Amino acid sequence: MQHIAIREIAKQTLSIEAGSIMELREFIDDSFVEVVRLLNEMKGRLVVSGIGKSAIIGQKIVATLNSTGTPSIFMHAADAIHGDLGMVQQDDIVMIISKSGESPEIKVLITLIKNLGNKLIAMVGNLNATLALGADLVLNTTVSQEACPNNLAPTSSTTAQLAMGDALAVCLMEVKGFSSSDFAKFHPGGSLGKKLYLRVSDLSKLNERPAVNQSSSIKDVIVEITRKRLGLTAVLNDDGILTGVITDGDLRRMLEKGNDINHTRAKDIMGIHPKTIEGDALAVDALDRMRKNNITQLIVIEENHYAGVIHLHDLIREGII
Repeated sequence: MQHIAIREIAKQTLSIEAGSIMELREFIDDSFVEVVRLLNEMKGRLVVSGIGKSAIIGQKIVATLNSTGTPSIFMHAADAIHGDLGMVQQDDIVMIISKSGESPEIKVLITLIKNLGNKLIAMVGNLNATLALGADLVLNTTVSQEACPNNLAPTSSTTAQLAMGDALAVCLMEVKGFSSSDFAKFHPGGSLGKKLYLRVSDLSKLNERPAVNQSSSIKDVIVEITRKRLGLTAVLNDDGILTGVITDGDLRRMLEKGNDINHTRAKDIMGIHPKTIEGDALAVDALDRMRKNNITQLIVIEENHYAGVIHLHDLIREGII
């Protein structure tokens, strides 16, 4: 098969699946709104179930809901009718995901859930199916065509289920007022979590705190920058107030100009408008400021006093970049 044919097949697949998602917009009805209200007010958990490919989609939806403030668990439909149904508690709501809504395991599970007295939500692609007719509320994920050339393999249908799950999760986030700080509580690990909670001071306090006086000699400046290994030093006045900064670049430019090192003082070559950031700012904000100013360090300020330095390497080490 020629490469051009492969590209066209791939494009057609994406077009069909994209069309299926767009068609879902017509299915965001009163039943969808009621599902959001019900899940927002539930006292228990959302138990998501399914079989086959729908079960895999269900696991992803559970992961998304848990990470965005809606407690959820996954229960495989086949396992449910062989003992796992015990995980469904009195205050839980059950959502079963299925394209056809007619799988044998699904039919049995519907009856068991109704006998328990739990509310049942159907995410289904056939509104005349046993699942749709037996549910309290229905999320319609009907698709007109699978992307599979035989119109058999779950492709568009599972994409639609996934998108409907995302729509549900995002609506619940909005209704609950789920903020970025809430998100950080559920994502403390990895670069994502660090972007949401790691503060500048968490990193700068691990570094040396280079500083010289305005009247310090160039030799002292060089020694301080070299010893503290951050590529700069703060310059303070006699009251310990930050008045400037000297970088290793400033030293190179001074030497290029041929300044008399023996008679040059820190105040003569310091930059008087150092780029600073508050210690309680997010580390990701420090990265943004470095990028905008094309620099690799920032002076850290806490309560209007010099508190240290944050370096680009700190952000790289923590996986912020």
